[in-house]
Amino acid sequence: SAIARQDAEHCLGIHLNMVFVPPDVTAKDLTDLEKSAMAGWQFYQDWDSGYSKQQATRPQTLGYGLVDSPTGQAAWIIEKFYAWTDCNGHPENAISRDEMLDDIMVYWLNATGASSARLYWQSFGGVGAATPITVPMGATIFPKEIFRTSQRFAAQVYKNIVHWSVKEKGGHFAAFEQPSVFVEEVRACFKTLR
Repeated sequence: SAIARQDAEHCLGIHLNMVFVPPDVTAKDLTDLEKSAMAGWQFYQDWDSGYSKQQATRPQTLGYGLVDSPTGQAAWIIEKFYAWTDCNGHPENAISRDEMLDDIMVYWLNATGASSARLYWQSFGGVGAATPITVPMGATIFPKEIFRTSQRFAAQVYKNIVHWSVKEKGGHFAAFEQPSVFVEEVRACFKTLR
C-alpha cells in the first residue's frame, strides 16, 4: 500500500494478503467474515500486539537479544509461526521444521534481528494510512491472517479493487504456508491488469 500511495504513477497494481483496513464498528448486517475480523482486531489489541509495540518503540533493545542468542531468535520467530499460521495449535502443521529453521537461520546468520525489529520503528505512524488508494488492488484473505477485512470495508480505502478472494486455509505467512495458492492468487490478480 505504501508504494501505491507514494508513487501511484509508476505502480501498475498491488496484491495484498493482509488488508489493513479496520472494521467499521457502526456497520449494520455484519457478515460472518466481518464479525470474525472484528474479533480478530480485538484479540490483537488485547493479547497479540506486544511484539509490535516493543519493536515500534524499543527495537534496538530487543535487537541486541535477538542477535546475541540463537535460542532467543528462534523463540521469537517460532512464536509468530505458532500464533499466525493456520496450524491447528502446532506450527509444524503449517510449515515444516526444516523450513522454520531455514527462516530462523536467515535472520541469525545475517544478524538481522535488530534491523528486522527496526522496520516497525520506521514504519509505524506513517503518513497517509487512511489516504484513499486508486491504484488497482487485489486481495486474498486467509482465515488466520492477523488482520482481516471484508471487501466492503476495504473499498473505503482501496477505490479500485480488481481481485478479491477469500480462502479457507492459510495465515499471515501465506506465501510460506500455501505457496501454490498464493502464486495462483497473485497471477489471478495481475492477469486482470494485462
